[in-house]
Amino acid sequence: MAEKKKSGTIVHPHYGCAVAAAYTALGIKDTVAIANCGPGCMYKQFFFISFDNGFQGSIGAGGGNVPSANVGENDIVFGGEKKLDELIKSSLAVMKGDLFVVLTGCSGELIGDNVESIVRRYQEQGFPIVHAETAGFKGTNLTGHEIVIESIINQYVGDYDGEKEQGLINLWFDVPYFNQNWRGDYLEIVRILRASGLKVNVLFGPQNGGVKEWKNIPKAQFNLVLSPWVGLKTAKLLERKYNQPYLHIPEIPIGEEATTAFIRQVVEFAGIKKRKSEAFIKEESQLYYYFLEHFAEFFSEYWFGLPSQFAVVGDSAYTLAYSKFLTSQIGMIPVKQIITDNPPEKYREIITERFHNLAEDVSVEPEFIEDGYLVEKAIKKTDFGTGVPLILGTTWEAEAAREKGALLIEIGPPTTEEVTINKTYIGYRGAFTLLERIYSAAVGGK
Repeated sequence: MAEKKKSGTIVHPHYGCAVAAAYTALGIKDTVAIANCGPGCMYKQFFFISFDNGFQGSIGAGGGNVPSANVGENDIVFGGEKKLDELIKSSLAVMKGDLFVVLTGCSGELIGDNVESIVRRYQEQGFPIVHAETAGFKGTNLTGHEIVIESIINQYVGDYDGEKEQGLINLWFDVPYFNQNWRGDYLEIVRILRASGLKVNVLFGPQNGGVKEWKNIPKAQFNLVLSPWVGLKTAKLLERKYNQPYLHIPEIPIGEEATTAFIRQVVEFAGIKKRKSEAFIKEESQLYYYFLEHFAEFFSEYWFGLPSQFAVVGDSAYTLAYSKFLTSQIGMIPVKQIITDNPPEKYREIITERFHNLAEDVSVEPEFIEDGYLVEKAIKKTDFGTGVPLILGTTWEAEAAREKGALLIEIGPPTTEEVTINKTYIGYRGAFTLLERIYSAAVGGK
């Protein structure tokens, strides 16, 4: 078990609270989030999830433009339902959107505002609006993410008993804005799936078609969950509601070996012809090893001055993905893997088992630590040997990295030393972007 401070408080968390799932809603094209929470709540979530996380930016109803009830003392005492009703009415009149998602924060839920009845009146009038109970005390933005998805499916997508479309899949993958590369990651995974002969409902990100994609959810042949645990609750809901099977792949693929295995597993599950996927694998693999051979010349010449031991601090999905790639395909030595997203206890044994098989004869024991203070202590205590360590982490680990003389590559929230526009470290092509980032920092001494 990870060390805990006696106060029970958490310093420097690596996630937002549940109401930050407003950015799940904002990850859907032409969707407006409406926040029933205290003053400043939305702005704090914006800075942590978006601005101070690769400076991702936000358009439309995002950032400082999220309508908020700004629940105050008077509302706590006398109730805030009238104020929320006026906010919804104004938002529907002023904001342009195909879907409106009302998220309730701590204040609204603690005083017992009947948000459901308020929203239902607008639903009965034909407005495309749903409500989600995402009080911060319910968990992280990852918890809120699945609450928002469930609300949209149950209240907006609705029932369906029609035919399923062979080869069409619903993709449940990155949580919008949580990983600063999420948009580039979606582009790469969708590119890979489509090039392999599959059709994809892209539910978030730059290729998302908005609510029409969500209306198509029940028509898919199956759901693909690409994550150790986030998305499984959604997949099980869709299995019950629409009789849709799901394929759970816990490891995000990075590099040729992992990506090729990923494609073959999905294509096999879909039961489609393999000719297109195998032709794509052949083309991408040839390109991959062409570039890898050229990189190998640099690596063999300068290996003695490059980092050989590394640590990863991040959510369970990317800590696993980066650890496996650097260990199994680059030959680096994992010495500290810290998972910060507080996955439910029932999934921790499964996640841990994945770290026991990073590569042949390479097994590590991940630590589950939410508290940034304890993460920092753990990094400072880690023995990285005599070489320059590599730490894939966040801005919170900057001081520990400096003390260790380590290279720090920021890969999770908060990230304040990089600007992210369109970048990915996954799949066939993203693997080289990751290597370029690491070894440019190594030769540059940063």
